[in-house]
Amino acid sequence: MSQHRRRPSARQGARRRAVIVAAAFAGTVALGTGIGVWATSGGGDGAARQPSASARAASSPARSGAATPAPTPTRSYPLSQAPRTIPAVRSHTAARGPGWRPRPGGRVVVSNAALADEGRLTASELGLSYAGQKGAADDVRPGDLRLDLGGSGDPESYTMTVRGGSVRISGPGDAGVFYGTRTLKQEVHGGGTAPEGVVRDQPAKPQRGFMLDIARKPFTAGWIESRIRELGDLKFNQLGLHFSDDQGFRIESDTHPEIVSRDHLTKAQVKEIVAVAAARHIQVVPEIDSPGHLGAVLAAHPELQLRNAQGVATRGAIDISKDASAKLVDDLLDEYADLFPGSYWNLGGDEYQALTVANPQASYPQLAAAARREYGSGATVADLATGWLNARADTVRAHERTMRAWNDGFFRGTSVQPAEDLQAGYWTGKEYGARQPVEYLRAGRKVLNYNDEYLYYVLGEPNTFVYPTGQRIYEQWIPRMLRGTSAVAARYEPQILGGSFAVWCDLAGSQTQDQVAAGIRMPLRATIQKLWDPNPPTMSWTDFKALANRLG
Repeated sequence: MSQHRRRPSARQGARRRAVIVAAAFAGTVALGTGIGVWATSGGGDGAARQPSASARAASSPARSGAATPAPTPTRSYPLSQAPRTIPAVRSHTAARGPGWRPRPGGRVVVSNAALADEGRLTASELGLSYAGQKGAADDVRPGDLRLDLGGSGDPESYTMTVRGGSVRISGPGDAGVFYGTRTLKQEVHGGGTAPEGVVRDQPAKPQRGFMLDIARKPFTAGWIESRIRELGDLKFNQLGLHFSDDQGFRIESDTHPEIVSRDHLTKAQVKEIVAVAAARHIQVVPEIDSPGHLGAVLAAHPELQLRNAQGVATRGAIDISKDASAKLVDDLLDEYADLFPGSYWNLGGDEYQALTVANPQASYPQLAAAARREYGSGATVADLATGWLNARADTVRAHERTMRAWNDGFFRGTSVQPAEDLQAGYWTGKEYGARQPVEYLRAGRKVLNYNDEYLYYVLGEPNTFVYPTGQRIYEQWIPRMLRGTSAVAARYEPQILGGSFAVWCDLAGSQTQDQVAAGIRMPLRATIQKLWDPNPPTMSWTDFKALANRLG
């Protein structure tokens, strides 16, 4: 943001002493109320230049006996305005001063070696040099950006202070410090100058995600890494990868190479994707959906395909009455745990076709028999499916992950209950036997919002889907709106962990990956605004869109 500077008038010469007194006072008042004074001889880099010792001596009548010289013209500043960023910062204390912008010779210094990655990345982005770790009392020059760890509170919170020609970003965790650098980067790239004052900022929701379906449509590693950089600058912290479905299995496998599709990512490529994400404090959340959506896996293992009482194969469904089915899926879960070292894992659990028929017990007698053997005479196919999900959760839990499953993988009225530590990803209320979001919340379950009314970008717009718009998300959606257009009661707010925008590739050829990138650009920005700041937006959609275009 450019600063508006007043031109000096001729009368300023007569007020030299008043200006000197005001400048001295400005150095001692609290931040946000001081008056910055900048000598015009300091010129265009925005930093106040102090006179040399010889100049001070020459200008002092007590030392030289010379007549008082003509005063140097000065400029004062209006109170600064809050940074204009996406998402908007939560709090800004205004101050008077020129602000900060990168300049030749400017450096990034860190107080802790744990911030070296953040320091190097930000230095490269802003054209500064990285000067490494320095203590609080070490040489810190005007123009420097300093990154500090310290304090308590939300590890994703940060404070950014622009003062005296330098910037200090501090936070209790390295993630928060990183988000502070994103605010600085946006402000500098959007307007050239970070405004004087203090930003205090933190997210409203701890999980802020983007889900990408690479199973139905392969995306290049380079495209995914570009989205990660975009997500990082917007302060998202999760990237979901749905890489197994009926149309393809898209990551190299050592335990079961026979299931891998021709067009896939190598493990080396995935490791690089995970590394690029980790550098931006984004966790990659893998999903191997089961017991449905396994068509690509079953193409290599037809003996495990679920068949109904007439012997007809059920699309994408594995026969969960067979021990070999569990072993195959567990092999994959164990294999990819090392490839994806983040904290979260999506088990899927949705749209198991055996449970979409009128009478699952009659249609799939082998599943009904297995349920009775495992859970007693009154057990149902839904009990067996719940037990399957719990067993896969046991496999992933051994790798110390937090697990989630889609809401239609949780069934009403079963004697077998889903594991208590399973989080629900609520995406739809259109399935057979659909349950309202409040049922999950009343049971004490934590929920992540994938509301398909607003947050689902489904290629080709099949069924009743339409491409979501950023404007609709920005103006209507809130995280408590889990299903359709109705929000759950405010008392459930703490159980709603956040939300995720999702790209699903049902009709994969409908758009190129570049068209997808363009189509989700504004929806992503609207989504993060609503996940970061709990308050209604202060900007109109027109102004928000204009800001997004200015920030790039």
